[in-house]
Amino acid sequence: MSLTDYLLNAVLVLLVVRQIRGSRLDLVNLVLPLAITVGVGFSYLHSIPTAGNDLVLIGGLAALGVALGVGAAATTRLNLGKDGVPFARAGVTAAALWVVGIGLRMAFAFASTHGMGPSIGRFSVQHSITPQAWVAALVLMALGEVVSRMLVLRIRGHRLTSNARRAQLAQAA
Repeated sequence: MSLTDYLLNAVLVLLVVRQIRGSRLDLVNLVLPLAITVGVGFSYLHSIPTAGNDLVLIGGLAALGVALGVGAAATTRLNLGKDGVPFARAGVTAAALWVVGIGLRMAFAFASTHGMGPSIGRFSVQHSITPQAWVAALVLMALGEVVSRMLVLRIRGHRLTSNARRAQLAQAA
């Protein structure tokens, strides 16, 4: 892993701290994680290889990322702020799921450059996986985690806001 990779992962871990502190589900909190993720995607994802079992690996890790993101969003507490904007605060489970995703990617990257590279290479040859598939799979895992978390939180936030509006209208009637 390069210094840039470590710094990028540190930024993602800092997002966990921000989630634990809590934040409004406003435009800034939608754009920041998506901008980071899109930037990573453009930097690392140049193609999606389809040889051998590449798509199996890519699909599996992307699905794992989506599952981690949905789990993190589902275990995040949402409250309606006084201004009517939903406020999200990640609990221990949500933060742990986020860290698991980052940790798995970092552990793989570290292992591949610190002694496990030949083993990963042999595994890849035995299972018809190209080196480019590992890159695509890990990047799509991260994308799946971020996008699914954001999407589920936005849906939950919209429902919370809609239910509060209905309750206000019912009280006014």
